[in-house]
Amino acid sequence: MQGPLGKFMLKHPSTLVFLGLLSLFTIIVTIGSEAFGYGFVSTSFVKTLGKTLCFCLIAIAMDLVWGYCGILSLGHFAFFGLGGYMIGMWLMYERTRLIVVNAAENAQIPMTHQEIQDAIGTQIFGVVGGSDFPLVWAFSHLFWVQLALVVLVPGILALIFGWLAFRSRVTGVYLSILTQAMTLALALYLFQNDSGLRGNNGLSGLQNLPGLESTDQSLISMWFFWASAFALGLGYLLVKLIVESKLGNVVRAIRDDEARVRFLGYNVEVYKLFIFTLTAVIAAIAGALYYPQAGIINPAEIAPIASIYLAVWVAIGGRGRIYGAVIGAAVVSLLSSWFTGGQAPDISLGFYTIKWVDWWLVLLGISFVIVTLYVPKGIGGLFDKFTKGAEQ
Repeated sequence: MQGPLGKFMLKHPSTLVFLGLLSLFTIIVTIGSEAFGYGFVSTSFVKTLGKTLCFCLIAIAMDLVWGYCGILSLGHFAFFGLGGYMIGMWLMYERTRLIVVNAAENAQIPMTHQEIQDAIGTQIFGVVGGSDFPLVWAFSHLFWVQLALVVLVPGILALIFGWLAFRSRVTGVYLSILTQAMTLALALYLFQNDSGLRGNNGLSGLQNLPGLESTDQSLISMWFFWASAFALGLGYLLVKLIVESKLGNVVRAIRDDEARVRFLGYNVEVYKLFIFTLTAVIAAIAGALYYPQAGIINPAEIAPIASIYLAVWVAIGGRGRIYGAVIGAAVVSLLSSWFTGGQAPDISLGFYTIKWVDWWLVLLGISFVIVTLYVPKGIGGLFDKFTKGAEQ
């Protein structure tokens, strides 16, 4: 393998192994899908796997900011949700526009541009008693602008929040509380009908890609699955390149002894701000891929508990190990779908029946406690002795 990237792969074979396994997994799912293969992987399960890959991507971001930089952020799911809202606005606007335009073709008197806009506004905001487009929807008709906002809005929010927090040298549990407060404030704002994003109703119908209504969902689900797999592979490689560089050494040093790093002349705040903002952008990209597969997004998705779950995934998988974060997110996400989706059989004790839909969160909490006490390196830590160059 020639070139800097090839040399990096040879020096860190675990990265090559991960990308190879991800590629093999993608090929197997593609062959087994209803769209291209034998059909033993249902379309609904392809969507579940695609969403799981998005969770793995945000888990990588969480591991970089927490496992390597030492910032326990309890607000990264807010960036995940914002990414979903940004792309969801275009999806909902364009789909509604096509419906209105198609309906107007049968009208005896052609509708004017303003009448079409009013009809679109009524369709979207009628559920909250409105019809006018709020300012936040100013670019909702422009796909490439909304795509840019997927990165810009969460990135700018993280940059402003991080600059205010890090320049004040807020650290530890106080910083975690601040990130959680930011998430709660954002969720409460979005719950309001006048937030411009349909309040508690959120954005729905996101799985219906505009102009592709006749395309089968089995094919669309594969497109998003491929995009999610590609984003995960690219995100893994990017984070791996960072943590194995000189920048990664400084970041780990900040995690281990921030005061000493500052004493050596490094601008600690700049490094922390860079990592915090970068991981927010990665989380937003994961959200932009996740919610079109989920089909709906509402403020409940941004509630602080979601960010706490994210920290649990990374802890169970193995904090400070990129592949550990992927393992933790994948295992917990798939088990959650199995237990809460009614697939896990209930257990009858005679006097009481254990219904896993009700007991899943208890099981997750117990698992977190067990891992914390007896396997502090998480599931990923079990692979350390087999993986050369495992992240420390």
